[in-house]
Amino acid sequence: MLFRQLEYLVALSREHHFARAAQSCYVSQPALSEAIRKLEDELDVPLIRRGRKYEGLTPEGERIVMWAQRILADRDALKNEVSALRTGLSGRMRIGAVPTASGAVSLLTGPFCTAHPLVTVEVMADLRSEEILRQLQNFELDAGITYLHKDLSKNFRAVPLYEERYVLLTTTVDGLTDPTTATWTDASRLPLCLLTGSMQGRQVLDELFAEAGLRPSPRVETDSVAALFAHVRTGQWASIVPHTWLHVFGVPHGMRAVPLTEPARTVPVGLVVTTREPVSVMARALTEIARHTDVAADLEGLPGDTGPR
Repeated sequence: MLFRQLEYLVALSREHHFARAAQSCYVSQPALSEAIRKLEDELDVPLIRRGRKYEGLTPEGERIVMWAQRILADRDALKNEVSALRTGLSGRMRIGAVPTASGAVSLLTGPFCTAHPLVTVEVMADLRSEEILRQLQNFELDAGITYLHKDLSKNFRAVPLYEERYVLLTTTVDGLTDPTTATWTDASRLPLCLLTGSMQGRQVLDELFAEAGLRPSPRVETDSVAALFAHVRTGQWASIVPHTWLHVFGVPHGMRAVPLTEPARTVPVGLVVTTREPVSVMARALTEIARHTDVAADLEGLPGDTGPR
């Protein structure tokens, strides 16, 4: 009963709404409310600020949610560990990734699923770097693939995967004097379509432009990778994308990808898991796969012919 009460409380904390929390737990709203009320009685503290509608958790409730997430994660980890010892690894693994790391995720999930055929994998590939770390801390993810910052907290362990570098994505009639390479200054002179400023990938681009003494003024901004390619295809826009995207989308007909130089900086991307012991059996298994998979080699170079077609 305690596990169920904790599950309901965590769901309420996540959904901020009684009906949605009950729906996510596949119970009626009265059943969820009653279970949480009994938990309050057992702990002898109010967990929810009640009014005419849900008004959030009390400070005690916020603290209990942190313990609940840890207890439920330990329960699931114990079940997975016992199951792995008995019949091999099974269950569901949850991976969070920044949008630019889609190619790297697929290079890990393939060998992972081959090694562990009883495991299903859920990939959330549109998360911000800080959201991945938050969900790892809250036991909502088993592993993340994200940018490796120098100030990464000691609460996380990282396995470097590859260095992200950038290319100018244009049409074949872009006016560049050299079709094989371009500078950030060249890019700044073109009508740009870039990711929105709140996204980590865009923030990296802004830093690189700043290193060259430039400040980009994109005419179009989007949070969609597909929208970037669609805008460039029209012939009106250019964009700057990580080279890894080309291994997923290719270089569409009539477009080319030109490596950017001056500066030719790269950004490290890696697999991140928590350092908390005992490590999740899922995280441990994926880390082992990552250490024996040469992701960087698979993502080396640009796919196909990047020149005019």
